[in-house]
Amino acid sequence: MPNKMPKEVPKKIRLPKLPARKTAQQRLAAARKGRAARLKGVKARVAGDRQAAQRDKDRELPQWTTAEIAEAFRRFAAANPTPRGELAHINPFTLLVAVVLSAQATDAGVNKATPALFRLADTPEKMIKLGEVRLRDLIKTIGLYRTKAKNVIGLSNKLIEEHGGKVPHDREALEALPGVGRKTANVVLNIAFGEPTIAVDTHIFRVGNRTGLAVGKTPLEVEMKLMAVVPEQYRLHAHHWLILHGRYVCVARRPLCEKCVIADLCKWPGKAVNSPVQIGNANK
Repeated sequence: MPNKMPKEVPKKIRLPKLPARKTAQQRLAAARKGRAARLKGVKARVAGDRQAAQRDKDRELPQWTTAEIAEAFRRFAAANPTPRGELAHINPFTLLVAVVLSAQATDAGVNKATPALFRLADTPEKMIKLGEVRLRDLIKTIGLYRTKAKNVIGLSNKLIEEHGGKVPHDREALEALPGVGRKTANVVLNIAFGEPTIAVDTHIFRVGNRTGLAVGKTPLEVEMKLMAVVPEQYRLHAHHWLILHGRYVCVARRPLCEKCVIADLCKWPGKAVNSPVQIGNANK
């Protein structure tokens, strides 16, 4: 009688384990280690660009949670604990002059002209003695230099006549000076006097609107929204972090999302990286 072949025992099929859904705490931990944002494929980036174009018309983005905002500024602080403004200055007066000169100009351009100027005139009295004609010659490489020279001489006179030659620690008094608006006053109050103000320039305006952190149609609207959402402990330096971020990372033409420390938190649909699910308010 022929031997019966043993029946083949079917192998047990082992299904691969699906990755467990990450908790908000785990997502936050991954983000802090830089593993949360990955570069998108070309198709995904093109689709994101279309969404971004539509969003620019609608101006609607998902809201940041309290925890996400705190985490964004925690990262800014970790990367640059003591940020500084890039305008060269010697004292509150030269800071005020530098900021007035920087309107519709770059900080780098202003910094090329001001060393020679401040060697000759670092007080209101010296600036008046220098005179408008000589001042124009020293700053002629800066845009709108004629109007700016007139304003600098005018504010120097007013500082002497009304404030004893000192830069006032007061918003209303600063904004009453020739050539000084809200943004300039905010910069001076922040840098010279340590006030937690946020001066919304073109960079902060772009970052606030693009990321969804503070969407607004005017610089004042963006400023008010930022003042409302930035945690108090980060408010003093928020101005510098956001300007530097807009100047060197979240640039106008093609933002460097792959180098951005808050890319996974950003709500802009046109960003070049993939992001995890939104971090909830419970994780503070």
